[in-house]
Amino acid sequence: MDNENPEPIMNNELVPMEDAETTVDTQDMEETPTLDSVMQLDVLDHPSQHNYHVEIVPQNSAEQPPTRRRKKKSVVWEHFTIETIGSGCRRACCKQCKQSFAYSTGNKVAGTSHLKRHIAKGTCPAVLRNQESKDQLTPYSAPTKMAPAFSSDPPKKRRYRTAGIPYVAFDADRCRHEITKMIIMHDYPLHIVEHPGFVAFTQSLQPRFDMVSFNTIQGDCVATYLKEKQSILKVIEGMPGRVCLTLDLWSSPNTTGYIFISGQFIDSDWKMHRKLLNVIMEPFPDSDTAFSHSVAACLSDWGIDGKLFSVVINQSLSDAAVDNLRALLSVKNPLVLDGQLLVGNCLARSLSRIVCDTLASVVGIVKKVRDSVKYVKTSESREERFLELKQQLQVPGSKALVIDDQTRWNTTYDMLLAALELKEVFSCLGTSDPDYRDAPTAEDWKQVETLCNFVKPLIETANLLLTVSNASPPTTNAFFHEAWKIQLELARAAISEDPFVSGLTKLMQENFDKYWKSVCFILAIAVVMDPRFKMKLVEFSFSKIYGEESTSYVKIVNDGIHELFLEYVALPLPLTPAYEEEANGGPGAVKPEDPQGGIASNELGLTDFDVYIMETTSQLAKSELDQYLEESLLPRVHEFDVVGWWKLNRIKYPTLSKMARDILSIPVSTVPASLVFDTVRKEMDGYKCTLRPETVEAVICHYWKIMSEISASFRLASGGVVGRPTSTKGCGNSSDLLGTGGGGLSTDGVCPRRRGETKGVLAF
Repeated sequence: MDNENPEPIMNNELVPMEDAETTVDTQDMEETPTLDSVMQLDVLDHPSQHNYHVEIVPQNSAEQPPTRRRKKKSVVWEHFTIETIGSGCRRACCKQCKQSFAYSTGNKVAGTSHLKRHIAKGTCPAVLRNQESKDQLTPYSAPTKMAPAFSSDPPKKRRYRTAGIPYVAFDADRCRHEITKMIIMHDYPLHIVEHPGFVAFTQSLQPRFDMVSFNTIQGDCVATYLKEKQSILKVIEGMPGRVCLTLDLWSSPNTTGYIFISGQFIDSDWKMHRKLLNVIMEPFPDSDTAFSHSVAACLSDWGIDGKLFSVVINQSLSDAAVDNLRALLSVKNPLVLDGQLLVGNCLARSLSRIVCDTLASVVGIVKKVRDSVKYVKTSESREERFLELKQQLQVPGSKALVIDDQTRWNTTYDMLLAALELKEVFSCLGTSDPDYRDAPTAEDWKQVETLCNFVKPLIETANLLLTVSNASPPTTNAFFHEAWKIQLELARAAISEDPFVSGLTKLMQENFDKYWKSVCFILAIAVVMDPRFKMKLVEFSFSKIYGEESTSYVKIVNDGIHELFLEYVALPLPLTPAYEEEANGGPGAVKPEDPQGGIASNELGLTDFDVYIMETTSQLAKSELDQYLEESLLPRVHEFDVVGWWKLNRIKYPTLSKMARDILSIPVSTVPASLVFDTVRKEMDGYKCTLRPETVEAVICHYWKIMSEISASFRLASGGVVGRPTSTKGCGNSSDLLGTGGGGLSTDGVCPRRRGETKGVLAF
C-alpha cells in the first residue's frame, strides 16, 4: 500500500528573481521545457533582504532528471503564442496574423530565428496592413521599453533588449524620390546609381528596393524640376510688373558655353524674388548672337515676351552683341526707352577686376606680406613666439593673422589688414629671429595702408550684395550712394601729388569710370524713387563729381525719368473682367460678320474710349511724378523699406508706383552672393558637359532652388548676412541664389552735349 501513494521527495531550491528591465536573451535550446516535466510553483517569502523563487522539483525516478521551469526570455514571445497540436507536436502562432510556424524547444532548425524574421522584416501581413492604412511614413519616436527591436541576423548569445523603431511600410516610389533629391542636393554624379558600392549599400538597407538605372534617374531629375518649375511659373504669371534678367556666362572644357539666366521681379504682394530660370547651352558662346538667342529662348519658355524690363550681363560684349540685345529689348518691350535698359557690366565682376588689377600692380609688396604671414602661421612654435612678442609690445591688434585664398580677393584684403595692425610685431620678429628674412620695410607698410584705404570702399560696396533684408535681394537704390562716393574719391586720388597714390588709383579710377558710365543713369533714377533722397541726392552728388557741368548731367536724369513715366502713362488700361469677356467673344458679344449685328462696332467703341481717357488724363498723370518730386523728403532712417513705402502709397501714386516697382527690381550683379568675391572665371565641370542640356538645366536649377531655401533659413537665423557656404563641385560651387541686386543703363559714354536725337538714348 505504501507504493500506491508515494510521498514526493521535495527539493527546495532558492533561485534569485530576475529584474524585468535587465533580462538578457539565452540560446533557444535553453528555453522552457515541456509542461509535463515540472510541477506547480509556489512563491515563498524569505526573511532576508533578497527575494527568491522556491521551486519544488519532483524526484520521481532516476530516469527523470530534476528540471526547472524558466520564463521564456526571447523577445519573439511578445508576438507569438505556443499551441499544442498533438502529442509531442507544438507550433508557434503569430498574435497578429494568426499564422503558425514550426517550433521545437532546443532545436536550432525550428527555434526562434524564423519567428524573428517574420516580425523584423515586415513580412507579417497584419503589420503591413496597419502601416499602409496610415498613408504616410511613421515618424520616428523616442525609444520605449515596450517596443523591442528585432534583427534579421542571428541573435547574439547574450544581448540586452533594445528599444524598437516603428515599422515603416516599404514605398519604392518614395525611395526613388529620395535618391533623386539626394543626387541633386549634394551634386552627386547621376551615374552613382550604377556604382557597385552604392548599390550594395542600398541593398543592405532595403533588399526589396530595385536600384534604378542611369536613364531612369535622369528622367526623374528632369521630372522633379518640371514639377518645381510649375510653382515658379504660377508666381511669374501673377506678376503685375516686369521682369529683369541677368546673364552669366560659364565656360566648359569642351569650349561650349552655358548661360545662366536669372529673373528678378516684385510680385503682387510687393515681395522681391530672384529665380534661376534657365541654364542654356551655347555651342558658340563668343558669337554676337549667343546672348540674344538665350534671352529669346528664356522669354519664350516662361511666356514673358512682353514683360522684359532690363538685362544685366557679367562681361563686356562686342558692339554687335550689344546691338543685338538692345534690339531684342526694343522689340519685346518697345515702350521702355527703346531697349536702352541694358547693362553690360556686372557690379561684382567689375569690382573683382578692379581689385585684381590693383593687387597685380603692387604684387611685390603683397607677396612680402603674404610670405611673412605664412612664415608665422605654418609653424606652431613661430606662431607662439609671435603672440608672445605681441603681448610684450602690447600691440592692440584685434584681428588674427590669416593666409589668403588668392581665388577670393576679400581674403587678400583681410590678410593685409590684419598684418598691418601687427606691423610692429613683424618688425620685432625680424630683429629677434635670424630665419625671418625679407620682412616688409616701413615704406612697404605705408603702401599697404594706402592700398587698404582705397580697397575698403570696394569691400563695403561688395558687402551690400551679401546683406539681405527679409530674405530679399537689395534694391537698386542702395548702390547709388556707394558708387558715387567711389567715383569721387578715385577721381581726386588720381590727381594726387603722391606718386604712389596717383599711380595706384589712376588705374582703379579708369576701370571704375567705365562701370560708372554704364550704370550711372539707372542708379540715379533708382535713387530718385527713394523718398528720402529723390532728385536732391542726384543734384548734390553730381555737383561733387562733375562740378560746373553737373547741370547737364542732372538734366539727363530728370528728362529720362519723365520720359519713362510718360511711357507708363501710355500703357493700355487693363480691361475689367466683363469687358474682357465681351472682347473675347463671350456671351452677349455681337460679331461683325453677323448679319443681324449690323456694322462692326469696333469692340463696342471701348478702344476709342481708352484713347480718349489717356489723352484727357495724360496731363493729370504727368503731375503725379511732379507732385512726388515736389513733396518734402522723408527723414532718413537706417533700415528703410523703400518697396514697402511704395506699397503703402500705391493708391496715391497708381502709375508712379508701377514704375518704381520695376526700377527698384533691376539687379546690378549677375552672380549669387557666394561668388561675389571670386576672381576666377566660372567653368562647368566636365561631367555635366556629358549630360543632355535639359538634364544639366534641371539639375542645376533645382539645386539652386534647394540651396536658396537653405540660405534663406540660414539668413533668418544669422541676422541677414550671407556667409560663404561649403562648396560642392559640379554646378558652380554655389549654394546661394539670393543676395544679388540692382543694375543700370548701358550707354555709349557720349558727353551730354553730344546726346543723340534717338528717343531714349541717354548717356553720360
